[in-house]
Amino acid sequence: KMIKVWTNGCFDILHRGHIELFKYAKGRGDKLIVGVDSDKKVRKDKGKDRPINSLDDRVEVLRSIKYVDEVWWFDSTEELRDLVRINEPSIMIIGADWKGKDVIGQEYAGRVDFFDRVGDYSTTNILEKSK
Repeated sequence: KMIKVWTNGCFDILHRGHIELFKYAKGRGDKLIVGVDSDKKVRKDKGKDRPINSLDDRVEVLRSIKYVDEVWWFDSTEELRDLVRINEPSIMIIGADWKGKDVIGQEYAGRVDFFDRVGDYSTTNILEKSK
């Protein structure tokens, strides 16, 4: 049986932490599926100045990464839950900062594994430095 791995996020300004996540996630299975927040959802969650890169651009960049096999996007937590249900991943890989919180769609995954951030890479930190 093919082992499908799911991860999701905004992936607005890609950095090494994202690549390490994709590399780790792909190493856990046969197929890596990445869910990406729509522009509307990023604005709602991160504020009116985000995302920096449009959904089209973020999806295109994600599709070009060798570890990523498929990219889906979603507008809401309901759509995210539906995508996880449709894809039925064996493993869901989520950032360790989500430990102990409600992981959207976890009921449709074989199991949830947590990924520890690499260094202090974050899009928010990059944007702060650039100001």
